[in-house]
Amino acid sequence: MHKRLPAWATNKYPHGPNVLDLKAKLRRQGLHTVCESARCPNQGECFSRGRVTFVIMGDRCTRTCRFCAVENETPSALDDTEPRRIAQACKAFGLQQVVITSVTRDDLPAGGAEHFARTISAIRKKVPSIELEVLTPDFKGQHDALATVAAAGPDVWGHNLETVAELYPAVRAGADYKQSLKVLDWIKQHADSIYTKSGLMLGLGETRPQVMRVLEDLRAVDCDFLTVGQYLQPTRNSLPVKEYISPAVFADYKQSAIELGFRYVISQPLARSSYQPVY
Repeated sequence: MHKRLPAWATNKYPHGPNVLDLKAKLRRQGLHTVCESARCPNQGECFSRGRVTFVIMGDRCTRTCRFCAVENETPSALDDTEPRRIAQACKAFGLQQVVITSVTRDDLPAGGAEHFARTISAIRKKVPSIELEVLTPDFKGQHDALATVAAAGPDVWGHNLETVAELYPAVRAGADYKQSLKVLDWIKQHADSIYTKSGLMLGLGETRPQVMRVLEDLRAVDCDFLTVGQYLQPTRNSLPVKEYISPAVFADYKQSAIELGFRYVISQPLARSSYQPVY
């Protein structure tokens, strides 16, 4: 039996003409957004304000994370024109803040890190003043891949732990909790001018002590920014929601995270990792 969705876990922001217009422009240019592919509940709000999280390297993933709505199929070849087209869109849409994320492409050399770097560079060239955040996969922890993205100079580098270590086998197949922490640690050790960021989903069966250990582990690698949000089952085949977490509990986690030393924390039911850029 599905749990009833509480009112505070829904976003009734209207999908007005600005949203439809932006979607039409994205379709015409053949661009993908994680806002749509991940069925983000904040899509109407962000699109209406001209905030976009582009997803690069296609819309099919090589991993089978049970929380995600992105299709797990054989990915297509990279589109070499994509970095240029995204940069042109950033300029045409008048964006001053943008987030670039991707599906996981374990089939590509270095996980497609070079494509990330070319996209960052193309955007910088078109809109030099833009504030740019990336949300990357783990690149299997390959240091050369991390160095390639770091050299392109994003302002913020996000890599999500997503859940507590104990739930990784069920939630993040193919990923490794310690490896993800090492990714964030490597960035701080080798590119300390870049802010680091991570995100968690609650409601998958985690306990408070487990969540607190994640926050402590993130601070141990000097992670700067944190988002904490409610997991919402995106498809019938995705993991079910075990619990809807109350706004009061989210507020409590925010206070705990601030006390641990995070520079900025968004902790609320509909918080998502690319919602409301923090720089």
